[in-house]
Amino acid sequence: MSNSSTLDVSTFMDSRKMSARQWVVLFLGFMVLVFDGFDTTSIGFIAPALIDDWGLLRQDLGPVMMSGLLGLAFGSLTAGPLADRFGRRPVIIGSVLLFGFWSLVSAWSTGILSLTVLRFLTGVGLGASMPNTATLISEFAPKRYRSHMVSFIYCGFAFGAALGGLGSEWLIQHFGWRSVLVVGGVLPIAFALLLVFSLPESIRFLAQKSALKERLIKEINKVVPGLANTRTQFHSSEVSIKETGKVSALFASGFSLGTCMIWVTLFMGLLTMYLLSSWLPLLSRDAGLSMGEAALLGSLLQIGGMLGNFTVGMKMDRWDHHKVVGLTVFGGGACAVLIALQQPTMQVLCPLILLLGYFLNGVNVGGYALAAGFYPTQIRATGVCWATGIGRLGAISGAGIGALMLAAQWNFSQVFMFLAIPSLMGATALWIKGRKRKTPAILTATH
Repeated sequence: MSNSSTLDVSTFMDSRKMSARQWVVLFLGFMVLVFDGFDTTSIGFIAPALIDDWGLLRQDLGPVMMSGLLGLAFGSLTAGPLADRFGRRPVIIGSVLLFGFWSLVSAWSTGILSLTVLRFLTGVGLGASMPNTATLISEFAPKRYRSHMVSFIYCGFAFGAALGGLGSEWLIQHFGWRSVLVVGGVLPIAFALLLVFSLPESIRFLAQKSALKERLIKEINKVVPGLANTRTQFHSSEVSIKETGKVSALFASGFSLGTCMIWVTLFMGLLTMYLLSSWLPLLSRDAGLSMGEAALLGSLLQIGGMLGNFTVGMKMDRWDHHKVVGLTVFGGGACAVLIALQQPTMQVLCPLILLLGYFLNGVNVGGYALAAGFYPTQIRATGVCWATGIGRLGAISGAGIGALMLAAQWNFSQVFMFLAIPSLMGATALWIKGRKRKTPAILTATH
């Protein structure tokens, strides 16, 4: 490369093999979501122990479940614009520290009120970490692996949630339910210190700031040694927009319909997933299963989700994005109906819950991957975070609806039959977006 050459920061990684630097970023993103998954779902796994320890009714946990999810939504909605203005790296590190610290403090809760407040604060950090990590990964990924890499890190969330199910039972038996929150606090705090020394900033973000040219050169050379120097002229073939990090830009010409349909898909998908994540252990116990069997089903839901996360990106990189996600939505609804029609025995539920987790998590991760590819760099973090935040409102609705169902004495089959409704609505939204996918504001390569 000559001293006067130019470099397209949006495509230079597309034709090259994955570098060691990109693999490191992928691993770090995966681990962020492992801790995120553990802390997000931990409240569901300690719920039966909380009821026994504090003498609560099942519906008394509704505010705790919903406050954590409200924090997730708040963190997602506020962190995106911050990451588009100040960078993905500081927001990710700060969010991991935040949810680790408040999870640790939550272990000393003395009642429903204090736990509700502390779960909200924990949720703020959790809500900020996930979408910004996905944004960073998408901007380090070659085009041919982009959806796969984004979906892969979400396997970390499902893996962490599965560890929560398997590990919480052991921790509760030996040290009590507070130990689950202690573990969910100490480990992320330690990992955040590692991120300070090892997590890089997005190259695409650095290229937008002329004052950060020196950092941009160093980061590019860590990906491809010797590729850039002080005389290199940087540009981006990605279409530029006027507004940076503003929510209003998500509704600019060419974006408004796609934004709304992604929001509907994620709202419905997370409503379904979090209704089950929050209440499946209690639903299972009410259906006559033991606490250990209920915890196993919760873990199988997350393990199936991990498999769904891993494969949905591979399918999206190979076939039409919208058809892949739409069929996944439909599969989740069909599986929920099949569960509703069966007797709740472990022989029947284990494979079906595993399959349901595969579809449900695949829908949500597919939606995040769609959002990461739909928006340009200047508003990508805002777009992904707001899509995630709207999805979190669906999660809040799911937790609240679950509490109402339990209070109304809905049985196991009735709850699962209900889940077909949001799945149908999500599939319809994907069908609409797929028909109107062409937009002049983004690169063809992102579709």
